[in-house]
Amino acid sequence: MMENTEKPLVNRVAESGIITLNLEDYFPNKEIIAFDIQKFLFRGLILREKDFRKALTELDWAEYTNKMVAVFCSAEAIIPLWAYQLIAVYLEPIAAKIVCGSVETLLTVHYHETLAKINLAEFEEKRIVVKGCGEKPVPAAAYLEIARLLRPVAKSLMYGEACSAVPLYKKK
Repeated sequence: MMENTEKPLVNRVAESGIITLNLEDYFPNKEIIAFDIQKFLFRGLILREKDFRKALTELDWAEYTNKMVAVFCSAEAIIPLWAYQLIAVYLEPIAAKIVCGSVETLLTVHYHETLAKINLAEFEEKRIVVKGCGEKPVPAAAYLEIARLLRPVAKSLMYGEACSAVPLYKKK
């Protein structure tokens, strides 16, 4: 009869002290809506002030309530700067956030503001893996920003999964 000489399985990743930081945890919890000025242009090219003002007064703004709004123009048209301001006048009382640019720009601004509030002391002298490949569209700028913030405090910084991370930085 053979004795069982197998050693118990050890989860070396769990015992390594590596902290996994998932940027999806900082993804906005509010709905994001794109506001495209293009639909207000005459013949898809020209913004006529009188028509634009009328269209904005007739717009049902309720759909933007408590939402994050990316304001942009998908047409190759010259949009006067006052048009963006006028849209902001309507959105400011109801929208959770307003950003001039694409949805990716809105997410970049959100991550920049949100990551700036992280308590970096929690990561001091720690081994950190910034998780990648998730379900949500975290912009590349968020990965750049978290690396910029963590590099001065972290013992090491990696990207991916703890079991197969790409090394980025190691304090000497």
